[in-house]
Amino acid sequence: MKKIVFISIVIALLAVSSEAAVYKGQKVYVKKCRKCHGGGQELAASRTQKEWTKILKNKGAGLADLHLSNPKAEKSWKYFKKKKYRKRARHLKDFLVEYAKDSGNVPACN
Repeated sequence: MKKIVFISIVIALLAVSSEAAVYKGQKVYVKKCRKCHGGGQELAASRTQKEWTKILKNKGAGLADLHLSNPKAEKSWKYFKKKKYRKRARHLKDFLVEYAKDSGNVPACN
């Protein structure tokens, strides 16, 4: 009986921690991306879950490359070169995949 309770608690904690990553990704988006890209719904819904996963694999290298190769995104270059971006990229990925155009979810970025 104790094992069942323990396993249930672990599963519940894992479910909560995965949700927290989406929330953290939303915070990163609002703080770092919203200024140029607008609300999260427009950007996240611009690609499918598979496309976001591909772009943000390897600690967000693909997304950084898209920004670093675009002269219009010069204001963001400093951020995408930092270790802080690579550390937070997994949360941003969770957020963008969660609200991709084929997910059926709609974010509320305030």
